[in-house]
Amino acid sequence: MKKRAYISVFNKDNIEIAAKKLVDSGYEILSTGNTYTYLKEKGIDTIESSTVTGFRELLSGKVKSLHPEIFAGILADKEEAKTLNFPPISVVIVNLYPFEEYQGKDVEIETLIKNIDIGGVALLRAGAKNYQNVIVISDKKDYEIDFDNIDDNKRQELALKVFKLTSKYDNTIFSELAKKFNPENENKLPDFINYSLIKNKDLRYGENPHQIAGLYDFGEKLVDYEVLGGKELSYNNMVDVTSALNIVSEFFDVNAAAIIKHTNPCGVALGKTLEEAWDRALDCDPLSAFGGIVAFSKKVGLNIAQKLTKMFLEVIIAPDFDEEAIEELKHKKNLRIIKINTPLDEYRNFIDKEIKLTPFGALIQEKDTKELDVETFKVVTKEKPTAEMIEDMVFAQKIAKHLKSNAIVVAKDLKTLGICGGQTSRVGAVEIALMRVTDSAKDAIIASDGFFPATDNITVAAQHRIKGIIQPGGSIKDKDVIELADKLNICMITTGIRHFKH
Repeated sequence: MKKRAYISVFNKDNIEIAAKKLVDSGYEILSTGNTYTYLKEKGIDTIESSTVTGFRELLSGKVKSLHPEIFAGILADKEEAKTLNFPPISVVIVNLYPFEEYQGKDVEIETLIKNIDIGGVALLRAGAKNYQNVIVISDKKDYEIDFDNIDDNKRQELALKVFKLTSKYDNTIFSELAKKFNPENENKLPDFINYSLIKNKDLRYGENPHQIAGLYDFGEKLVDYEVLGGKELSYNNMVDVTSALNIVSEFFDVNAAAIIKHTNPCGVALGKTLEEAWDRALDCDPLSAFGGIVAFSKKVGLNIAQKLTKMFLEVIIAPDFDEEAIEELKHKKNLRIIKINTPLDEYRNFIDKEIKLTPFGALIQEKDTKELDVETFKVVTKEKPTAEMIEDMVFAQKIAKHLKSNAIVVAKDLKTLGICGGQTSRVGAVEIALMRVTDSAKDAIIASDGFFPATDNITVAAQHRIKGIIQPGGSIKDKDVIELADKLNICMITTGIRHFKH
């Protein structure tokens, strides 16, 4: 009995490679529509499937491969094939309408519907279901396989590729149509949120060596980056790099440097030059910077690179590097050098939701992207802030937003002096942050992610000669807190914006 293959592809790149191999191996190729025309133009002997099935295309080509003779030929096992009065199909090569190209784009619903593949998905799933008897190819990387010598492991691998592809394809369709049919409003998340997680690669381990881990793509646009040198990024590296970029992207249009340890900033500063920003960030807490992750908002030059290689660091990430800087950093063979190709102002908007898995269910929330508005600040004390103090307050509040609660940032002249996050009491966070100030907190400001619940925070701030405080306000003790600030000549701004991070 003849050997048959069925080919139907939207993307026809290199399909003639596979078709020629099949013909050389004695296969009879069935095809239809544009794929049939393309193969014939390439001089490949191909049979239009309707001449075999006696079934013409319907609905302008919407229905062409959905025929019992095609699907019985694909689904028949060896015993069932003997009962057929036509040859079974032992090779299926299909790729799908490119629905994913329209993901996240503002297109008409008709465009989305038009690009939902029906026959192609059915053909692939039928072939994958009968993988023991059918070689099913959904990836053009497999066009050059040896069709006459394929073992069970390869058959299983090809079948899994199909189910991975169709699962992702269906999830993409579901997600896009859910957005169209159930549009979000500003006060409510959609009823349906669907994430398709496809493994990108295995990681050596998770947060600790006894935890397995992997990196997964989740079906949406991801940032573009390059690893220019050093060891492979670990689970912890990627978490810390994210934290570092979250902070420096707040200052994408100026020279900024941030040093991160265990997702916490231990030094952040702006400067007239990037080198100055680095020097000032390091000065905040040079001890904690050991083994840290460093992020920059601008291109890294040789002078900075020479300073970086004098200490132990895990990762350096920046929008660009001078060639001399790359060569210098590569002297540290384990130092990961990462170039972030996605512009930092775009990076800030890549993720719009955050998800946490708990035993009670999945918690999903909008990402905290709330911006401070100087026009809505309330100066609640008699003492008024200077323009320079307001700049420091905005700078420090942008950093406090990315710290674990309770979070306190002490800053002056666009440089952090002391940072503390993740404390169980607000006054404890204030005390620790001020304790970490290496020189003096005189005339510095304090930023807090949450309101001050008691006057003890003001007393501690005054003891260290803090000049100003920015905080959300909203405590039942606001009146007492403001009165004490007035008494101690501390200016205070309330924003009405809380930035808790659990």
